This record gives sequence, structure tokens and C-alpha cells, in this order.
Amino acid sequence: MSIEIARAYLESKGYADRIMEFDVSSATVELAAKAVGTEPARICKTLSFKLKDGSGVLVQVAGDAKVDNKKYKDYFGEKAKMLSPEEVPEYTNHEIGGVCAFGVTRDDVRIYCDESMKRFDMVYPACGSSNSAAGFTPDELFEISGALEWIDVSKLPE
Repeated sequence: MSIEIARAYLESKGYADRIMEFDVSSATVELAAKAVGTEPARICKTLSFKLKDGSGVLVQVAGDAKVDNKKYKDYFGEKAKMLSPEEVPEYTNHEIGGVCAFGVTRDDVRIYCDESMKRFDMVYPACGSSNSAAGFTPDELFEISGALEWIDVSKLPE
């Protein structure tokens, strides 16, 4: 179970006590916000992409943000291509609805944090299942997830 992968990862970093498990689904931003009791923008989405060389990219982004294709292409040098549903667990160790950067074991998957999360004191990524989350400051999430850098590849709603 991928929540166990995420739990073991967070345990190794000293943060397993932050995991919240719910009796309801948290598989979408809206459902997660309701389960956590926060606004949807504070839910951290972990978006998964595949580069032309076959490597993966995970971008942790605020719940109300969308990927800006021009910014993404400017940063990564190619058009954004999401992983297929079948590829997501292969690259992340997690199923759709619980994707997070905790416990990713592939050496060819790079993790980033998007600037869109910096406006919040706490953000809530999934923890490997469709009924879990954990609360972190954006800087804690950056450190815990092993992110390489803060990037700006998103756009916020008008």
C-alpha cells in the first residue's frame, strides 16, 4: 500500500505524526479541503510529468493553481506531458488520488515545489492514499520532499 510507503518515508524524516487519515475520500482538491477543513488553495497537488528522455518530474503546486504551459516549457525546455494513469504508480509509488513526493524511489524522477504555495503558512499534500493528507509549512514540504528548487510554472485563477 502506498500510504505505508509514504508513512515509512515520513517516519524516516521524523514527520509521521503529521499524517491524517480520513473516513472520507480526499482524492480531489475539493474533497481533500473538506476532509482537512481548509480552503482548496491550501491543498498541495503533486502533478506528475514525463520528459522526452523518459525521466519524470513531480511539481508540488497549490490547489488553486494550474500549470502555465509557457512557463513550464521555458523552464524544462519542452512541452508539459502528464504521466498516463498507468505510469503514475510506476514513477511515484502512489496511485492517482494519493500522489505525493514521499517515498519516490526512482532515481530519474526530480521533485520541485512551485512558488504558488509560498503564500500560505500551511499546505496539505496527500500521503499516498485517496483518504490521507499531512500539514507542512511550504519550507518544511520543500525540505521533506527532497525538492531540488522552488520554481514558477503555474498560474493562479484571475
